[in-house]
Amino acid sequence: MADHIKITSELTGVAVERDGDAVLLDARRLERPLAPYELVKTMRASILVLGPLVARRGAAQVSLPGGCAIGLRPVDQHLKGLAALGAEVDVEQGYITARAKRLKGTRHAMDLVTVTGTENLMMAATLAEGRTVLENAAREPEVADLADCLNAMGARVSGAGTDVITIDGVGELGGASHRIMPDRIETGTFLAAAAATRGAITLRDAVSITLMMFGLGGAAPQLETYTRVASALTTTPPGKPRTAMGGPLTAFVAMSTTDTEALPEFVT
Repeated sequence: MADHIKITSELTGVAVERDGDAVLLDARRLERPLAPYELVKTMRASILVLGPLVARRGAAQVSLPGGCAIGLRPVDQHLKGLAALGAEVDVEQGYITARAKRLKGTRHAMDLVTVTGTENLMMAATLAEGRTVLENAAREPEVADLADCLNAMGARVSGAGTDVITIDGVGELGGASHRIMPDRIETGTFLAAAAATRGAITLRDAVSITLMMFGLGGAAPQLETYTRVASALTTTPPGKPRTAMGGPLTAFVAMSTTDTEALPEFVT
């Protein structure tokens, strides 16, 4: 992950320095608003440079990311949102090209919930002129964590963590120090593994929301907490939750002797 961040940043002209567990980024000379296929194919989340580059440089060229291990995952919500913010968006020869002298604030409702789409548009809107309201936004903790980082840099973002996010555009962002939240899916995977094997595990710096999802107060998670786990980990309505925790939780359920008919069906 750190190596990918380093390569991505340096390709766009950002100076990157590693200091222990910290990564220092100096983006004062953002020279090349380009993310080529050779880079994007190694990590689909590279699409997240699209919004910030358009907002900062007025133009961006980013390769289409294609699918991933989960399957086809289109980026149409990213493109619709940028167009709503006033960007001219084209897709040609496998590349997304977006241009705008300055993005304009707007009220935009996403057709479906998307974490990276919400994050991309939220970042783009921080430098847009006026107020942007994103409706049907993703509510994941990572979205709120990104908003905290942006606000530390001088952005004006409110409502992150709910399905309506408001961003009041500013003229520029500055430097900041931010501690990224631990990976809740990684936390949940370790918890599910310990529970499925009737084992015990101690996790340091675990995400508190993940622990609460498992109903942990020191004891192993109980099966009746599964529906609550699934619902809390997804941004879609309970019943057929879409969550990266589906695999680990399925393994946990398979090891149980408890009736699982009440458990939701996972969509992966």
